[in-house]
Amino acid sequence: FPILIFYLLDSQLILVLFCFFKGIILEYVQGGEVKTKSIDLLDLSAATDVEALVADIRKAEPLITASRKDQVVHLILRLQEKLGQQVDHKFYLFKVLRAHILPLTNVAFNKSGSCFITGSYDRTCKLWDTASGEELRSLEGHRNVVYAIAFNNPYGDKIATGSFDKTCKLWSVDTGKCYYTFRGHTAEIVCLSFNLQSTLVATGSMDTTAKLWDIQTGEEVVRLTGHSAEIIALSFNTTGDRIITGSFDHTVAVWDVGTGRRMHTLIGHRAEISSAQFNWDCTLIITGSMDKTCMLWNALTGKRVATLTGHDDEVLDVCFDYTGQRIATASADGSARVYDAETKKCISKLEGHGGEISKICFNPQGSRILTASSDKTARLWEPQTGQCIQILEGHTDEIFSCAFNYKGNIIITDGGLAFTGRYWYL
Repeated sequence: FPILIFYLLDSQLILVLFCFFKGIILEYVQGGEVKTKSIDLLDLSAATDVEALVADIRKAEPLITASRKDQVVHLILRLQEKLGQQVDHKFYLFKVLRAHILPLTNVAFNKSGSCFITGSYDRTCKLWDTASGEELRSLEGHRNVVYAIAFNNPYGDKIATGSFDKTCKLWSVDTGKCYYTFRGHTAEIVCLSFNLQSTLVATGSMDTTAKLWDIQTGEEVVRLTGHSAEIIALSFNTTGDRIITGSFDHTVAVWDVGTGRRMHTLIGHRAEISSAQFNWDCTLIITGSMDKTCMLWNALTGKRVATLTGHDDEVLDVCFDYTGQRIATASADGSARVYDAETKKCISKLEGHGGEISKICFNPQGSRILTASSDKTARLWEPQTGQCIQILEGHTDEIFSCAFNYKGNIIITDGGLAFTGRYWYL
């Protein structure tokens, strides 16, 4: 969870199959070169004939041989089972976390949801056991705010922390050992991300650059330069061959990961970029901006596909659902919106928060949206109707961040200035 299967097809080719909600990634080594392919399962539902689906996949993908068909069927049946789970129950508060001595900055789950991490102004990142709510270890060594944090999902055996001290550190989840300290940025690191293959970690900085680091050797492998202002968002695509960086210079850049060459510059926003993300099959990019709009782009050509309007204030966060078929936007106007990625039409408006919404995300099943707000609440919504399903109350200050685990049955909310985090069980 996610499911990893290793196939030895012949002496020259090893296949690794990652199976997630609504997609499969094939990573294989052929002739000494690592290659990847993605297969989308966007139309998978509880009614799908999985045997027929796999037969169609095999016609188009010779890497999945007859001897492995049953294993692929088994994987997709498990995904189908998850998609069919009911989500009508309410979340309840399981525990309040009070270990940090200064405000929290971010929260993140590992893929299985067995543990999660919190970053803080107290210069630490803490690792927590989800089942017990106990602190497992404190990752210490930064000399300033720990602002950006991430697991190397789907593996979940490493953590990266980016700090205002201009460094990024790579840690072992099992031991808490610091493998490497990545140095080279000349200003604060405010965003970071692992590629899905867990070979690289990218860091974005207020120094206008991003860097790619090899997590095996600890060496800087690529430096991405060209923005004229701070980089505050970055994201790899699922196949790991492209990365995007969003900047206060009003643009988003698309880069080739292997060479560091800028492939496209997405120009159109009239104010700072707040958020940027690829969809699952790497064909689209969504960007949010302080200019009150979101823009949808063709990731292959760099051309703008649509401008999504309607918000009355800055757009603070954007995301795709796990299928890439819907887009959610969060704004300083206190509302969120859901758009159809194909028709570009607004499906629903999520209204009810009494303050700006700083974070928005879908659960993996796509059946719920979670929002975090300065009104001291998080809310759960039904995406199609915009109905508020539940209000998560109890925080005493604004909520900066929130996240679902992979199963969609646990939520973390980050209480920011109140120094506390809360997590909730379904």
